[in-house]
Amino acid sequence: MRPYFLPVHMKITRKYNDALNAIITINVERNDFDDKVKSVLTDYRKKANIPGFRKGHVPMGMIKKKYETAVTADEVNKLLQQNLDQYLKDEKLKILGNPLPVMQEDLDWKASKFSFDFELGLSPEFEVKLTEKNKVTHYQITATEEMIDDQVRHYRKQFGKLVAKKNAKDDYEITAALKNEAAGIDTTHTFDLGQIKGKSNLATLSKATVGDLILIKYKNLFKDEPTATRILNISVDKLKEIEGEISFDIKEINQRILAEMNQEFFDKIYGPDTVKSEKQMRSKIIEGIEKQLEQQSDQKLLNDITEYLVSKTKFDLPTEFLKKWMQNSGEQPLSAEAADDEYARSERGIRYQLIEGKIIADHDLQIKLEELKEFAKEMIIMQMANYGQAGLPDEELEGVVARIMSNQDEARKLSEQLMSKKLLEFYKSNLLLKKKKLTFDAFVKEAYEQG
Repeated sequence: MRPYFLPVHMKITRKYNDALNAIITINVERNDFDDKVKSVLTDYRKKANIPGFRKGHVPMGMIKKKYETAVTADEVNKLLQQNLDQYLKDEKLKILGNPLPVMQEDLDWKASKFSFDFELGLSPEFEVKLTEKNKVTHYQITATEEMIDDQVRHYRKQFGKLVAKKNAKDDYEITAALKNEAAGIDTTHTFDLGQIKGKSNLATLSKATVGDLILIKYKNLFKDEPTATRILNISVDKLKEIEGEISFDIKEINQRILAEMNQEFFDKIYGPDTVKSEKQMRSKIIEGIEKQLEQQSDQKLLNDITEYLVSKTKFDLPTEFLKKWMQNSGEQPLSAEAADDEYARSERGIRYQLIEGKIIADHDLQIKLEELKEFAKEMIIMQMANYGQAGLPDEELEGVVARIMSNQDEARKLSEQLMSKKLLEFYKSNLLLKKKKLTFDAFVKEAYEQG
């Protein structure tokens, strides 16, 4: 029995040129599509508006002369595509790119028999070995005392109190409405004198009191561009549009008194009786900082493992087929030289996709629907917590997940993120990694500045 339905006279055969290249030949007879062509032409005849003829009464000969070749080509192409796709699926052929039709010159669409060839690039067979030791470094970034001290101070400022002051000095906080018509600046921001440079500028702001409206030249006003963009709430590109002076309408001047390190302070940050000493607080801060830094370490690890596996796992690709496919698969055909360049840029990515697919298949890392839903929930809860909206009711959470899953682009992005997570967990468990602890600055220097 045929593994799937073929038109009565259609025949599909396969010939291997080598292990990575094959030709599919599809033989079609007019009887396989003639009824469909006649049906389409009859429908055209009913709808055709041709001067000199009433609608529906145009001679069939005229309809055929005008449309038969195009309709025949269209129906044959539909038939070929449908059966070629089904053939590849049922034969379980692992191909790269898409089948490429072998072009025929002067094809006679009135013939009774047709033969069409399609080139295939086949996926190579290979093994992925994960047993070598210490070939990839897994960096573990540690929190420095400076980082911990900065976070402690941040919390003490956050939960401290503000005391209104007449004039600004040192690290007093100045809240002002800032305007510059030329650059379209109209914003309110809080800053301190440490973000301002220039003796005269500092003197002017330190003498100002609440309610004052002062004008200061923009040039050399802020300590650097990032500070200027943040305080003025504009992009770097907009800075060059600033002309003349910035107006400061002083709204508040406050001294922030740091919170005392006591149980009330600890409870505000971590909840009742979770942390009971500065030592425990610093331990929690270390845990949080290193958890955040782990994301950068993990990304570096994934990049390094990708490079390692691509360089270690050797296999051939149907290179010439892939170049030809790249040349002809876009909206506009590429030149041979452009296709060569595109292949050179894409080859390592193609190799890793094949390696990744092999690992996923061999170790059953496929994503199940329930896993994806649970992952979506975790992401939503994390995002809501970042905005201070913890404790979303289960019914609402399920509704958000359902909306995300119904959006193909969002579901695809989540699926890719989950697969990266699963692969990373797999690599950490199955590769013999070289562990190395270091500070963030040392990590940046060693991981990204070498060479």
